[in-house]
Amino acid sequence: MKAPPEISTERLLLVPPQLADADEIFERYAGDPDVTTFLGWPRHRTVDDTRAFLALSAAEWERAPAGPYLIRRRGDRRLLGSTGLGFESIDRAITGYVLARDAWGQGYATESLAAMVELARELGVAHLFALCHPQHRASWHVLEKCGFTRSADRPQVEFPNLSPGQLQDALRYERELLRVQHA
Repeated sequence: MKAPPEISTERLLLVPPQLADADEIFERYAGDPDVTTFLGWPRHRTVDDTRAFLALSAAEWERAPAGPYLIRRRGDRRLLGSTGLGFESIDRAITGYVLARDAWGQGYATESLAAMVELARELGVAHLFALCHPQHRASWHVLEKCGFTRSADRPQVEFPNLSPGQLQDALRYERELLRVQHA
Protein backbone atom coordinates (compact mmCIF):
# COMPACT_ATOMS: atom_id res chain seq x y z
CA MET A 1 0.00 0.00 0.00
CA LYS A 2 1.30 3.46 -0.93
CA ALA A 3 0.65 6.70 0.91
CA PRO A 4 -1.61 9.24 -0.78
CA PRO A 5 0.12 11.97 -2.78
CA GLU A 6 -1.77 14.60 -0.81
CA ILE A 7 -2.96 14.73 2.79
CA SER A 8 -5.32 17.45 3.91
CA THR A 9 -5.80 18.49 7.55
CA GLU A 10 -7.83 21.33 9.02
CA ARG A 11 -5.24 23.97 8.07
CA LEU A 12 -2.56 22.11 6.16
CA LEU A 13 -1.87 20.39 2.88
CA LEU A 14 0.91 17.78 2.90
CA VAL A 15 2.45 16.93 -0.48
CA PRO A 16 5.63 15.16 -1.64
CA PRO A 17 8.40 17.63 -2.52
CA GLN A 18 9.22 18.20 -6.19
CA LEU A 19 12.38 19.50 -7.86
CA ALA A 20 10.55 22.78 -8.59
CA ASP A 21 10.32 23.32 -4.80
CA ALA A 22 14.12 23.50 -4.30
CA ASP A 23 14.53 27.28 -4.08
CA GLU A 24 11.52 27.67 -1.79
CA ILE A 25 12.66 24.84 0.55
CA PHE A 26 16.15 26.34 0.75
CA GLU A 27 14.88 29.86 1.46
CA ARG A 28 12.09 28.96 3.89
CA TYR A 29 13.84 26.46 6.19
CA ALA A 30 16.64 24.19 4.91
CA GLY A 31 19.23 26.99 4.65
CA ASP A 32 18.25 28.75 7.88
CA PRO A 33 20.79 28.19 10.71
CA ASP A 34 18.19 28.94 13.42
CA VAL A 35 15.70 26.44 12.01
CA THR A 36 18.22 23.65 11.50
CA THR A 37 20.07 23.93 14.85
CA PHE A 38 18.62 20.77 16.45
CA LEU A 39 18.12 18.68 13.30
CA GLY A 40 19.86 15.42 12.45
CA TRP A 41 20.77 16.61 8.96
CA PRO A 42 23.20 19.39 8.02
CA ARG A 43 21.88 22.81 7.08
CA HIS A 44 21.80 23.25 3.32
CA ARG A 45 24.58 25.62 2.27
CA THR A 46 23.35 25.93 -1.33
CA VAL A 47 20.28 25.12 -3.38
CA ASP A 48 22.31 22.21 -4.79
CA ASP A 49 22.20 20.65 -1.30
CA THR A 50 18.42 20.99 -1.43
CA ARG A 51 18.34 19.38 -4.87
CA ALA A 52 20.35 16.45 -3.48
CA PHE A 53 17.73 16.09 -0.71
CA LEU A 54 15.00 16.09 -3.36
CA ALA A 55 16.74 13.25 -5.21
CA LEU A 56 16.86 11.24 -1.96
CA SER A 57 13.21 12.08 -1.34
CA ALA A 58 12.18 10.81 -4.77
CA ALA A 59 14.15 7.58 -4.19
CA GLU A 60 12.45 7.12 -0.80
CA TRP A 61 9.03 7.50 -2.39
CA GLU A 62 9.99 4.84 -4.99
CA ARG A 63 11.39 2.41 -2.41
CA ALA A 64 8.98 2.75 0.49
CA PRO A 65 5.25 3.18 1.13
CA ALA A 66 5.85 6.90 1.87
CA GLY A 67 8.58 9.49 2.26
CA PRO A 68 8.97 13.20 2.96
CA TYR A 69 6.04 15.58 2.69
CA LEU A 70 6.11 19.35 2.44
CA ILE A 71 3.84 21.15 4.88
CA ARG A 72 1.84 23.88 3.12
CA ARG A 73 -0.85 26.14 4.49
CA ARG A 74 -4.14 25.16 2.85
CA GLY A 75 -5.45 28.60 2.02
CA ASP A 76 -2.50 30.15 0.19
CA ARG A 77 -0.22 27.07 -0.17
CA ARG A 78 2.61 28.90 1.62
CA LEU A 79 5.45 26.52 2.44
CA LEU A 80 5.71 26.10 6.21
CA GLY A 81 8.16 23.17 6.50
CA SER A 82 8.31 19.43 6.07
CA THR A 83 7.49 16.15 7.77
CA GLY A 84 7.23 12.54 6.63
CA LEU A 85 7.92 8.91 7.35
CA GLY A 86 11.17 7.00 6.94
CA PHE A 87 10.79 3.22 6.89
CA GLU A 88 13.21 0.91 8.69
CA SER A 89 10.93 -2.01 7.82
CA ILE A 90 7.36 -2.43 6.61
CA ASP A 91 5.98 -2.04 10.15
CA ARG A 92 8.61 0.26 11.73
CA ALA A 93 9.15 3.92 10.79
CA ILE A 94 10.67 7.17 12.01
CA THR A 95 9.00 10.54 11.74
CA GLY A 96 9.91 14.15 12.37
CA TYR A 97 9.16 17.69 11.29
CA VAL A 98 10.82 21.02 10.63
CA LEU A 99 9.11 24.38 10.35
CA ALA A 100 10.19 27.77 9.04
CA ARG A 101 10.71 30.32 11.81
CA ASP A 102 7.55 32.28 11.03
CA ALA A 103 5.52 29.05 11.41
CA TRP A 104 6.72 28.29 14.97
CA GLY A 105 4.28 28.31 17.87
CA GLN A 106 1.10 28.06 15.81
CA GLY A 107 0.30 24.36 16.22
CA TYR A 108 1.48 23.35 12.74
CA ALA A 109 4.01 20.81 14.10
CA THR A 110 1.32 19.13 16.19
CA GLU A 111 -1.16 19.09 13.29
CA SER A 112 1.36 17.68 10.80
CA LEU A 113 2.70 15.09 13.27
CA ALA A 114 -0.85 13.92 14.05
CA ALA A 115 -1.33 13.44 10.28
CA MET A 116 1.87 11.34 10.13
CA VAL A 117 0.68 9.19 13.04
CA GLU A 118 -2.60 8.53 11.24
CA LEU A 119 -0.83 7.83 7.94
CA ALA A 120 1.58 5.41 9.64
CA ARG A 121 -1.39 3.60 11.19
CA GLU A 122 -3.13 3.36 7.80
CA LEU A 123 0.04 1.99 6.20
CA GLY A 124 0.32 -0.78 8.80
CA VAL A 125 3.18 0.68 10.83
CA ALA A 126 3.13 -0.90 14.28
CA HIS A 127 6.01 1.08 15.80
CA LEU A 128 6.60 4.77 15.07
CA PHE A 129 9.44 6.71 16.67
CA ALA A 130 11.18 10.08 16.59
CA LEU A 131 14.51 11.39 17.84
CA CYS A 132 14.91 14.74 19.54
CA HIS A 133 17.80 16.80 20.89
CA PRO A 134 17.58 16.98 24.72
CA GLN A 135 17.56 20.81 24.66
CA HIS A 136 14.72 21.08 22.16
CA ARG A 137 11.86 21.35 24.63
CA ALA A 138 9.33 22.59 22.05
CA SER A 139 9.80 19.33 20.18
CA TRP A 140 9.33 17.24 23.34
CA HIS A 141 6.04 19.01 23.90
CA VAL A 142 4.79 18.32 20.36
CA LEU A 143 5.74 14.64 20.55
CA GLU A 144 4.08 14.17 23.93
CA LYS A 145 0.92 16.00 22.76
CA CYS A 146 0.72 13.49 19.90
CA GLY A 147 0.87 10.48 22.21
CA PHE A 148 4.57 9.64 21.98
CA THR A 149 6.31 8.37 25.11
CA ARG A 150 9.94 9.03 25.93
CA SER A 151 11.98 5.84 25.94
CA ALA A 152 14.72 5.08 28.47
CA ASP A 153 16.93 4.40 25.44
CA ARG A 154 19.29 7.34 24.76
CA PRO A 155 20.76 6.68 21.31
CA GLN A 156 23.96 8.40 20.27
CA VAL A 157 23.42 10.48 17.12
CA GLU A 158 25.11 13.33 15.35
CA PHE A 159 23.54 16.78 15.41
CA PRO A 160 25.70 18.19 12.61
CA ASN A 161 24.60 21.81 13.05
CA LEU A 162 25.66 21.82 16.72
CA SER A 163 28.72 19.55 16.85
CA PRO A 164 29.74 18.19 13.44
CA GLY A 165 31.24 14.71 13.62
CA GLN A 166 30.44 14.23 17.32
CA LEU A 167 27.88 11.83 18.70
CA GLN A 168 25.53 13.11 21.39
CA ASP A 169 22.71 11.69 23.44
CA ALA A 170 19.31 12.01 21.82
CA LEU A 171 15.88 11.55 23.27
CA ARG A 172 13.92 8.72 21.68
CA TYR A 173 10.14 9.02 21.59
CA GLU A 174 7.99 6.03 20.64
CA ARG A 175 4.40 5.37 19.74
CA GLU A 176 2.90 1.93 19.31
CA LEU A 177 0.12 1.94 16.74
CA LEU A 178 -2.79 -0.39 16.28
CA ARG A 179 -3.17 -1.52 12.73
CA VAL A 180 -6.21 -0.39 10.79
CA GLN A 181 -8.24 -3.34 9.57
CA HIS A 182 -8.98 -2.90 5.87
CA ALA A 183 -12.16 -4.53 4.59
